[in-house]
Amino acid sequence: MIRYLRTFLPWIAFAVLSTDTEARWGALAALALSAVLLAGDRRAGRGWDELVLEVGSALFFAALVIASFTISPAPLGAYGPAVSVGWLALISWASLAVRRPFTLGIARQSTPVEVHASPLFYRVNAVITAVWAAAFTLDALALAVLYAVAPHAAVAIVAVKVCAFVIPAIFTLRYPRIVRARYAV
Repeated sequence: MIRYLRTFLPWIAFAVLSTDTEARWGALAALALSAVLLAGDRRAGRGWDELVLEVGSALFFAALVIASFTISPAPLGAYGPAVSVGWLALISWASLAVRRPFTLGIARQSTPVEVHASPLFYRVNAVITAVWAAAFTLDALALAVLYAVAPHAAVAIVAVKVCAFVIPAIFTLRYPRIVRARYAV
């Protein structure tokens, strides 16, 4: 789970440091954090195919930094959180479409090498990535609706954001255990 948290650190920094009208500093911090983490991952020997989400995050924040420092008012406005989570959904669905679920690289860090090529390992990660993709998609849609109809409903907005990460995180922890137990018999 630490690996997942590390992967999402730029997004957490962006969420904490950005407001509806000011995304520049959050985007800049997220881009810097993305670059540092990517450089560390590459030095540690992780291949580009294992860094799908990390590269997609860096690209998003690079574009947002450029836009936020050149466009006024804030380029995403109140819909920034919905757009950013929508980008995560797009990365997730795209990683499934090209048969490189973004969770594969993360899972390889904590599993024995001999299971990496197994169809079951791939299937488990495809299911986990699909759950994350669905959560990001629903989060983006819910946030867009909330910002459109109830932009001051802070509790609902925070609840949607938290659920979109907590639910797939819990699933990510439990699902491999369930599969191992099922196939151990």
